[in-house]
Parts: sequence; C-alpha cells; structure tokens
Amino acid sequence: MNRKVLLIEPDYHNKYPPMGLMKLATYYRMVGDDVRFYKGDMKTLAAELICEDLLNHLKLVYPDVFWQGFYLTFLEYIKLGKSAIIENSEIPKDDMLLETLKTFHTRYKKKEYFSNPRFDKVGITTLFTFYWDKTIETINFAKKLCKSESDVMVGGIMSSLLPDEVYQATGIKPFVGLLNHPGDIDEGNELIIDELPLDYSILDEIDYVYPAHNAYFAYMTRGCVNKCRFCAVPKLEPQYCDYINLKNRIEFTKQRFGEQRDLLLLDNNVLASKCYDQIIDEIKECGFGVGATYSVPNDYDITINNLKDSYNDRAYIRKAVKIYREIIEKLTDDAEKADLYLKLETAHCLCHYTATKEAILSLDDYVRPLYEKTHKPSKRKRIVDFNQGIDSRLINESNMTKLAEVNIYPLRIAFDHWKLKDIYENSIRTAVKCGIKSLSNYLLYNFEDKPEELYYRLRMNVDLCEELGASIYSFPMKYHPINDKEFFMNRDYIGKHWNRKFIRAVQAVLNSTKGKIGRGVEFFEEAFGRDVDEFMRILWMPETFIIYRRMYDENLRNRLAEKYKTHSKNDCNLANEWWEKFSSLSNKKREAAKTIIALNHFKVGEYECNDDEIEAVINYYRITRNDAELH
Repeated sequence: MNRKVLLIEPDYHNKYPPMGLMKLATYYRMVGDDVRFYKGDMKTLAAELICEDLLNHLKLVYPDVFWQGFYLTFLEYIKLGKSAIIENSEIPKDDMLLETLKTFHTRYKKKEYFSNPRFDKVGITTLFTFYWDKTIETINFAKKLCKSESDVMVGGIMSSLLPDEVYQATGIKPFVGLLNHPGDIDEGNELIIDELPLDYSILDEIDYVYPAHNAYFAYMTRGCVNKCRFCAVPKLEPQYCDYINLKNRIEFTKQRFGEQRDLLLLDNNVLASKCYDQIIDEIKECGFGVGATYSVPNDYDITINNLKDSYNDRAYIRKAVKIYREIIEKLTDDAEKADLYLKLETAHCLCHYTATKEAILSLDDYVRPLYEKTHKPSKRKRIVDFNQGIDSRLINESNMTKLAEVNIYPLRIAFDHWKLKDIYENSIRTAVKCGIKSLSNYLLYNFEDKPEELYYRLRMNVDLCEELGASIYSFPMKYHPINDKEFFMNRDYIGKHWNRKFIRAVQAVLNSTKGKIGRGVEFFEEAFGRDVDEFMRILWMPETFIIYRRMYDENLRNRLAEKYKTHSKNDCNLANEWWEKFSSLSNKKREAAKTIIALNHFKVGEYECNDDEIEAVINYYRITRNDAELH
C-alpha cells in the first residue's frame, strides 16, 4: 500500500506509552506503510514538515552544500521569520537562497501544510476527559494534515466515553472501544489490531520519556465482571475476555526490540478469569517467576539490526545518536573519547537531524568495540505489576498462593470505600500470609464517601503495616465524573460530602508526601493527624499552614522535638492561633465561617462577610506560600 501514516498523541503528560498507537504502528508496518509518530506541539510538527520540504528543495538546487547541518536554524527561521536568525548563522548567504527561505517561511505562515496535506492516514489517541481542550485542539489541527477527513482516526479512552461530544467538537466520528475485529481499519484485512504486538520503536522517535518504560505492556484479560458506577471499564471494554496470549507477543518484542525488564499488565480484573492459573503459569514461562532476573540487552545490536532491516529508520537513527553520546560519556580514555567525537563529527552523526543510516552503518566496525567496552552486561531483578489492581472481593488463599509464584511487586488492591473494610482487611492478611508483603492500593475519594472515611482507610493501612510487617503504599485518587457534561472537561467536581477546601487540603498534604502514604505511624500522624478529629482540623486549616506546618504549628514542633532538633528563626504559632479563634466562634458563626472557607476563595470581594470575628479567622487564609517562603 505504501501509505504515509501519522500517529499522534496529544502533548499532555502521561505515565504510560500509547498502547493503541503502538499496535496501529505494528499494523501499518505489516501492510507496508510508512509510519511516523509524534507527541508535542502541533505547530512545531508543521514547521518540521515545512523544514523537511525546504531541505529537499535545497539539496536539488545546491547539491554540494550539507544543508542538514543548518536544520535547527532553518526550523527557527520558518517558525519566526526573523532575518537576524539567518544573519547570525553560518548559512551561505545569496539573494536566491534568502528568497527561498522567505518563501518557505511564508508557506508556514499561510499554513500551506493544511492546503497541501501529505498524510494518507492520521490517527490520534485520547486519554482523560480533563485533557479535553488540548485533545480537541490536537484533533482539529491534525485532521487538516490528512488528505481526506474520512481517513482520520480518533480513538482511546476519552473518545470512547464521549463519542458524540468529540464528533460535535471535531467533525470526526471516533472509534469506540477496541479495534478487535478483522477489517476495523482496512476492509478485507484479517488482522485483528488489538491482538497485535506493540511497536516499541515509535517511542524512540520523540523526545518525551514516559515514566513507565523498559517494560512489556500487555493485557492477558479484557474487561471486568463488575459494573461499578464510578468506573469507565464497562464502557471501554464491555465484554469480559478470560484469556489473551502473552508469550507470542513477548517473543516478538524480544526479537525485534530487545528484552524488556518488567511486565506491566493492565488487566482490570484478572482474578475473575477462569484461566487464572494458566495466566500465572504463562507469566512464569515468560521469565517472571520468583527470583527472576533480567539481562540488559545489547541496544547497539538492536539498533544496527533494525537499521539494516529498514525498520523505522527515523527512530533508530535517533537511537544510534543517543548511544554514541552514552559511549562518549562513559569513555575514560580522553584520547579515545576525542577520536570517537572527531569520527562522529566527520560523519555528521552527532545529531539525529544530520545523521544518516548509511553513515551509522559505515561506523559500525569502529563503534561496536567501544560500545562493548562501555556497556558491560548486567543482571537486574524484574517484576510483574498488575497495574490496574486486584479485586479484593475475589482474593483467597488459593489464588494468592498462585500469584506468589511470580515476582509480583507491588500487589495493588483497590480500597474504594469504607464499606469494604472487612473484605479489604482480609485480602491484605491473606496476601501477606501467602508471602506477598509488598502491597499498594488506590483509595477513591470525593465520590460518595465522607472525608472521615478516607482517614479511616489510610489509618487501617498504616496499622496493618505495623502489625503484619508488610509494606503498603496508599495512593488517594480523587473521583472525577466521566459522563457529566458539566465536569468532564475539567477537574472541578466536588462530591456531596466534600467541598473545595477539603479537596485542596488533601492535595496539599499529598504534595508533601509525594502522592503516597507508606509505612510509619509517626510520619502518617504528622501528615494526616493522630486521629480523625485532628484530620478534620487539618482539612479546615489554612493551606499555607498545612504545607509549612512545622513553621506555623508550635504544638507539632514540640511533639516531634526529638525528630526535628533544628529550628528556624521564623517559627511561630499561627496555626494554633487560627484554631483557637476558629474554635471560639459561636456555633452559628462557625457554620457561617465554614460556608465561606469551603469555597476556598479568600480575596476581598470573593465572599460576603459583615462580622469582625469571622473576618479575623478568614485573615489567616490570606497568608500565602510566598509569605512563608519569604520568611
């Protein structure tokens, strides 16, 4: 077919690579298409396309000049059009060249990349609904890069949850759910895209580094047997699938892209599978049994082999340049380092935009021994992570004993509401009894729970750690409605038992704990309070006092005097002054003050108050982080 295909992930921050696009990349390469992956600012992509056209033009008109060396200068000029950019560069300057540069800047300025689109297929993935604006903006830009809007594909979580809204905003009818039928993309093609292995090479085409990397990303089941009201899975994956083969995809990945260290499975409810024992056995066969280790693969070999196979030259040219830089950094002999640098400079292989496949392959005999010298084989522990969590209601000694046969780390168990406390506690005790002592959980809050219940759940985990000698990391997760038209585009939803101030207070505490709560009673009590009353006091406390409690709370400093023996000259007791004034208000005035505080807006004019006592309390909320840092 040899179509030009552009796959795009919007420029939001996310932890995991776009598995859907990685499967699409595999599909399009299998049918012989030219695939390009992009994540970043869309206008920069447009400038890059125009810059590539410029370079191709200059090579024809001035074949004796190495124009690739001026790529970054050309790119900046195309975007900005400032003559000083050219004047201050080493670009050969003649009138014809300058006119050519102006012409290509004008093409960018007039958006000729829209009037002359070069891609036959454009695919855009979507993630969370609160990335709505950025995602819609990306779709509306990217669709104009495709020769036909009918060949623009939009899929993923957000578009599956809100297909009508996406269509209204973009004119593109998205794919809903999974591409799990033959012919979903090309009529008559029997490949099932959702079952294809991932194309890891596309991750080397971009500068963005996903926090979760060096792992096999996969599913061994799909869907969930539960239909929790707060969960999107029933809509995203409506049919429960008991088993998906893992071994074949791992073998493909290993052969093409090299061994990955960890196994990250995104199954939503693996314990519900009738094939559960088979799944665990297959994970073991793939090299993830207890005590399993990982041998770091030879990235240089993988890169050279893929360049020889012409498998994503764009990615592996960038990868080769990255490896060259690693070698230079690791070489200890200055003469060797200088010689390598000179050879790379002469071959134009110090930057990915100047390097060519031919030059990289010609350097192979020289570079390979240096790579082997600086990159010694090593072994590391590898883990299995069912990242979406395990259903506590289905945990028993049998399936936990089976799970303990693999390097599970951590075991994630959801603790979504306090009513599950007995089931959850039993699941933790069962897992620990079966030898699984590294655990983690997600704590949903701001749904139908009360703030006190979040504290009870956190406290239970800390106490279980102490009693069982286990490690349980808790990650509170704020509930966000996915189908409510008022809230799906933002993060403003407030549950019926919560208010804006409480949400900010929890976030302030979590900022100091880096989003998680682990072992240690003293640490927990400093962050969340010694009991539920102290926790509620923290929720009402001015935000600056929460973040800088040791500075503002003398009682806390005295309590932790043995732990924190150094003091600042700016330490004070404003937190307790605030509490004394807040507590001394009459019941009626305290309720009026809470009504104001709950809104979390404290500038004059943002609320109504005609009472001096209440205003004296509100004044504490005007102390900002900047005030604390200036101290």
